[in-house]
Amino acid sequence: MVQLRLPKESRVKPGKTWSTPKRADGKPAKRPKRIRVYRYDPEGKENPRLDTYSVDTEDCGPMVLDALIKIKNEVDSTLTFRRSCREGVCGSCAMNIAGSNTLACTKAMSDISGSINVYPLPHMPVVKDLVPDLTQFYAQYASIGPSLQTKSPPPTAEWLQSPEEREKLDGLYECILCACCSTSCPSYWWNPERFLGPAALLQAYRWIADSRDEATGERLDYLEDPFRLYRCHTIMNCATVCPKGLNPSKAIAEIKQMMVKRTV
Repeated sequence: MVQLRLPKESRVKPGKTWSTPKRADGKPAKRPKRIRVYRYDPEGKENPRLDTYSVDTEDCGPMVLDALIKIKNEVDSTLTFRRSCREGVCGSCAMNIAGSNTLACTKAMSDISGSINVYPLPHMPVVKDLVPDLTQFYAQYASIGPSLQTKSPPPTAEWLQSPEEREKLDGLYECILCACCSTSCPSYWWNPERFLGPAALLQAYRWIADSRDEATGERLDYLEDPFRLYRCHTIMNCATVCPKGLNPSKAIAEIKQMMVKRTV
């Protein structure tokens, strides 16, 4: 049987365990929750580690992001993570929580029994702690031309769509580019430089499906590649983890169907 192990310098080691905070009156926390957080600084020489913190859920907001903010503000200011809107809109706080990619600002601590394990998005270079390097992810998004492309002279007012044409964009435009889907995809793990991944392909189809766009042929030509599009094997991890309830696999299947139709 084949046994695969991480290189010695990449193995995650136990980190520091911080004491459970007490209430303002000095009494023990009423409802403590233990949170184990991945810590790593690539500029240092130490292995990644898991630090253990405790927060009193009676004195903290309900979401995992609330706990992380409380830890950073009151316990360990060196903890590093991204966050912005706190409303599930910006996608900044995407991370792996309790084994699944999601948004920390919309993941309730009460949904997780026992300790909460928090890691950065998987299979991405780590800038520090819970911050992944999304440079390649954004470059792939840019490569699909995420804007309206037309050849006709612009109208005097605006590009019009019928309600039916507009409806075709539902389930596509809502993507917040959090990268939860792409980083949960095994095909993207194994071919990250060549397979565009679920998020970029969902966005590609968003413009292909737009009745106002006039570059469908060029867009399909770009995607006609053994790796850019066809590495998708419909595993459906992307649809399972999407915090907005979108289905990138369906969008990718629609692109594949268009590829077939234009060759018939």
